[in-house]
Amino acid sequence: MPLALGPIGQIARAVADVDRAEAFYGGVLGLRKLFRFGDLSFFDCAGVRLMIEKTPASKAPGESVLYFRVADIALAHKELSARGVVFDDKPHLIAKMDDHDLWMTFFRDPDGHILSLMQEAPKGYQPAAV
Repeated sequence: MPLALGPIGQIARAVADVDRAEAFYGGVLGLRKLFRFGDLSFFDCAGVRLMIEKTPASKAPGESVLYFRVADIALAHKELSARGVVFDDKPHLIAKMDDHDLWMTFFRDPDGHILSLMQEAPKGYQPAAV
């Protein structure tokens, strides 16, 4: 039987301070905390588990961008801005696909990791002004 990979089940994110990361991912972004075990904290992100782990400064982690799908990028941008998130940019068109337009905006967590909101919108979509 050939190998058949399923969907991604967990993503690990290395941070300097687990408590601070919990406050951001749980409190600011609103992800549901599943459990904590020592310096590991786990959140549910629509069925994908996000593992936050404390990593010593001497062990610099590789960078990965977390892209969060949203139904309304302008509304999500506005709500997270009100919660204190500072965005690197405003929602902008990334690509025009055959069947949809891809919009994104980027921001950072307290450790400087890049995060993104993304919306696969109908062709010709224009988000409300932010």
